[in-house]
Amino acid sequence: MPRIDALVAQLGGELVGDDNVEVRRVASLEQAGEGDLAFLANPKFIEQLKASHASAFIVRPAQRDVVSDRPLILTPDPYLYFARASQFFNPPPPVLPGVHPRATVRCTVPHTVAIEAGAVVEEGAVIGDGVSIGANSYVGRGTRIGRGTRIYPNVTIYADCIVGENCIVHAGAVIGSDGFGFAREPSGAWVKIPQIGRVVIGNDVEIGSNTSIDRGALEDTVIADGVKLDNQIQIAHNVQLGEHTAIAGSTGIAGSAQIGARCMLGGQAGIVGHLSIADDVVISARTMITKSIREPGVYTGGLPQQTHAEWAKNFAHLRHLDALANKIRLLEQRLNEQEKTKEKP
Repeated sequence: MPRIDALVAQLGGELVGDDNVEVRRVASLEQAGEGDLAFLANPKFIEQLKASHASAFIVRPAQRDVVSDRPLILTPDPYLYFARASQFFNPPPPVLPGVHPRATVRCTVPHTVAIEAGAVVEEGAVIGDGVSIGANSYVGRGTRIGRGTRIYPNVTIYADCIVGENCIVHAGAVIGSDGFGFAREPSGAWVKIPQIGRVVIGNDVEIGSNTSIDRGALEDTVIADGVKLDNQIQIAHNVQLGEHTAIAGSTGIAGSAQIGARCMLGGQAGIVGHLSIADDVVISARTMITKSIREPGVYTGGLPQQTHAEWAKNFAHLRHLDALANKIRLLEQRLNEQEKTKEKP
């Protein structure tokens, strides 16, 4: 079990207290016990920290006097430090190179690659060093996957797509399926528009389970470096996501929308097609964006929770808003007329 001074030597921070204490994992304030490292991200949980049985704590410099009997790691952002400490204690399992006898591989792959049972890698694919491809996954013809990327089981990557280095693609994700493109006949019948673009994914991207990223209709769908996508997200054709943007589950982004860098989209948000979202925009959960956003900031359109009785009463008022607005306009006109009458000599 590593000592806390070894952790600090690796990750930085200021260590206060006994540097011989051993820590083996990270844990919550409530659940931590001997050998655990807990963190305080919000000062309102200080009482929980005082009652915690953790062996050591990650806190801000302002909390250096909160406990005196156990060591502290002082850092400006305890939550970020916790994330790095968790990586320290929980490194990903090593890739065990080799192609399973029941895998179908129609191209040459490096000896450092792991391909599990039932996986199919088509001809013309280019697979980088240290890539792992999970059971029953499919990599289409001409697709390129950068070194160190992990493809979990049952992932489908269509032909000619690009996945960068050190990416993670979770089970059930689909990359490069056709975008929803159709033209309509006068009769009402639909004519399919071939989707001839690609999906191009940068480095250090994580894609959650059962997320779908459609290939472009003419140009490429582009996911820039560092993007993090949760589960069950729909990214339509020709969408562009800027660097380090993070999107929570069940969000839908319609075709040709452009999302800037470092944006955050809450769960079940919706983006109408052909819009542009500036850098550093935060969109709250269940917010529908129907026009472009030009300035950074937080944007919210969802209604907060309320009791059914409150909702029914408020909705009843909403139904009469037009009539109420008309009444107000009439009252304003009458007031204006009265004022004009008073002003006359």
